[in-house]
Amino acid sequence: MKNLWCHPRVLSSSPVRQAQDRLRRGSIHLVLSLILAALFVACSDDDSSFATRPSDGSSSSVCEDCDDGSSSSAKSSSSSVVSSSSAKSSSSSAESSSSSQIGCKTETEDNCEYGELVDDRDGQTYKTVKIGDQWWMAENLNYETDSSFCYNDSVEYCEKYGRLYRWAAAVGKSESECGYGYTCSLPSGNIQGVCPNGWHLPSKAEWETLFIAVGGSSVAGWVLKSTSGWNHSGEGSDAFGFSALPAGNRGDNGIYGSEGDHAFFWSSTEYGNSSVYNMYLFYGRDDVYLCYESSKRVGYSVRCIQD
Repeated sequence: MKNLWCHPRVLSSSPVRQAQDRLRRGSIHLVLSLILAALFVACSDDDSSFATRPSDGSSSSVCEDCDDGSSSSAKSSSSSVVSSSSAKSSSSSAESSSSSQIGCKTETEDNCEYGELVDDRDGQTYKTVKIGDQWWMAENLNYETDSSFCYNDSVEYCEKYGRLYRWAAAVGKSESECGYGYTCSLPSGNIQGVCPNGWHLPSKAEWETLFIAVGGSSVAGWVLKSTSGWNHSGEGSDAFGFSALPAGNRGDNGIYGSEGDHAFFWSSTEYGNSSVYNMYLFYGRDDVYLCYESSKRVGYSVRCIQD
């Protein structure tokens, strides 16, 4: 699991850092070359203490690089056996992969277990889906409350993506209680927050449970993303019916961005007085990130999980 600080515009190192890395790698390569050269000279010297050649012509050496051709052939043969075993393993894996299906949904069939949630506060209806032992909303929450927003302040985006919430709103608190700069210290257990009755904002641990259920964090992005709506052909397989859409975010400065490129979902797990863990999907990646965001003031999507 990737527990880290991350931001859509800070995914690679700076040019200066890259130059420093190249210089460091060059220095390491030079040192390694000098060491290898010294070993070669030592191993080539019959009187060297690094190698002892028995009088019967057999090869016995403390420095294994000094083995003769027959030993090298044996090593080559051994490598061939390992390679052959790897090929068999690869072939078996391929057969196993082709005979098994990831998830409950394909392009032609949908065998996922769905339900329906009616929010009695405003009458809105949401599709739900069972993944592993958890029941999740299969759509983003669209309940209007203080400190919640439609992307670009346009109602059409709320209809498409649901609303974007500041974290205090997501956990059902005011900005003066749980906003930026305030340690919220929520109680243990489920945090209903802005979610309907019987549902709650997922914790960091519950997001991690979801990733495990869909095959691990390295593929979670691919199988949780929707099959359309992502820029740059960055859609996923939606193999479990989660249907994550790239709703983007609202920055702490009130500027909207990343629609079509990224999806961000809050957790209920706080990280200090200004940060919170969130789940992050990126159009160009099949994996998933569980990050601690630098500002509680940003606006992210909410997916609720059943109690």
